[in-house]
Amino acid sequence: MTVACNTKIPTHLAIIMDGNGRWAEKRGLPRIEGHAAGSESVRRVLDCCRDAGVRYLTLYAFSTENWSRPDEEIAGLMDILKSFILRYKQELISNRVRLRVIGRRSDLSAKVVGTLEEIEQETAHFERQLIVALSYSGRTELAEAAREIAHAAAAGRIDPESVDEKCVAAHLYAPDVPDPDLIIRTSGEMRVSNFLLWQCAYSEFYITDVLWPDFSGEDFKKALAAYASRERRFGGVESC
Repeated sequence: MTVACNTKIPTHLAIIMDGNGRWAEKRGLPRIEGHAAGSESVRRVLDCCRDAGVRYLTLYAFSTENWSRPDEEIAGLMDILKSFILRYKQELISNRVRLRVIGRRSDLSAKVVGTLEEIEQETAHFERQLIVALSYSGRTELAEAAREIAHAAAAGRIDPESVDEKCVAAHLYAPDVPDPDLIIRTSGEMRVSNFLLWQCAYSEFYITDVLWPDFSGEDFKKALAAYASRERRFGGVESC
């Protein structure tokens, strides 16, 4: 994928990957087949981000609410995740991409956590980043940040009067990562779904009816073109 040199490129792109189940149901397939097809879209988007110069990519892979799905679907999802990461490991290293996981790791199996942490350690020195939100909840992230700040204040390490936006941001899962410039949501749904609630305050949103397994390089270019056409004012006035 080629992007014009004068195009504004988001530093941080986040994606709510929605529509795997509907993709499978439309084809008379088990839902897990939709998740497997969706993993190939992840690969395409990783390549597109590399070519376009996107430095951070955050993927909403599994929410805390997703644990309410049938056990068989959850087990299949975790198998697909582990297999994909292992299969793509060498490409992450070759492309100098750092893998990071945000969310409640304690909810995940020891095997999945072990696999992820091994690759996190091997890629920790790379600058470009793939951030995977697993067993993730924006509200939980904020609650955990508040709890850490409360403990620090009780221990005398933080003055309660000094708690501000910077303090809260410093206690989030990935405090060194800039807020997403652009959030893409596939399948046409018009909601945030508990994703990066703090970080999305001034993100641009791009909603497409395309189901995630069908999301192509052309769809990626359309999203970036829409982003480049917008004037980001962050509460200010339009520049002349």
